[in-house]
Amino acid sequence: MINKKLEIRSNREIADRTYEMILEVPADIRDGEKTFSTEELKPGQFINIKIEGFYLRRPISICSWDEKSITIIYKTVGAGTETMSRLQQGDSLEVLLPLGNGYDTVSSEIGKFPVLIGGGAGVPPMYGLCRELAKAGAMPTVILGFKAAGEIFYTEKFRELGVPVMVATEDGSQGVKGFVTDLMSELDCTSFFACGPEGMLKAIDRQAKADLPGWLSFEERMGCGFGACMGCSCETKYGNKRICKEGPVLERREIIW
Repeated sequence: MINKKLEIRSNREIADRTYEMILEVPADIRDGEKTFSTEELKPGQFINIKIEGFYLRRPISICSWDEKSITIIYKTVGAGTETMSRLQQGDSLEVLLPLGNGYDTVSSEIGKFPVLIGGGAGVPPMYGLCRELAKAGAMPTVILGFKAAGEIFYTEKFRELGVPVMVATEDGSQGVKGFVTDLMSELDCTSFFACGPEGMLKAIDRQAKADLPGWLSFEERMGCGFGACMGCSCETKYGNKRICKEGPVLERREIIW
């Protein structure tokens, strides 16, 4: 884990109250004896951002990365993220990274045809995951869920990866009217990955075939973001696990709902 100030390359609104921020990452980040390179990143990991004037950091999923940058996508839901949305190119943010365990993209259980399901703020980590799975030879299908058409983002970015994309909106203003689970029944997949609100994850787990391998990324309020405060624990078949440390990605078969 590294704690460093990263410079903002860009920060722009891409949908209703939804922003894409690209952070510059030096080729060799050092923090004391620790070093970090973006080559170490796994899809599903997150960063924890310190915002001037606010006590708690903001955990934000990593959307994508390259050797020189990390891209995050966030929604303005309070004063902290509203402050973030006003930052400009050349400003900097103090960031803890990388945090969390991320998705396993090489497991033999994934199979050839995984389905990736993202709801709202759970969409960004699906992009990096889709890219890595496609690189590994899988043929993912992507299901994205939003409340309304004005909140939709990154559908074309996913399609540029050469994968089919299905969209559901709660109000029916674009795509299928309903929820991501309404689109799941149309697919014959070998595994699934999902990120979004707990209610969505629970509904996906209930609808998926009992023997279908699955990995779920949980959204949770976090105090420290690296496992020290025990404030984001989740009950599993193997005992309590910290969403920020042993998660945010958990295997479907270990979760106790």
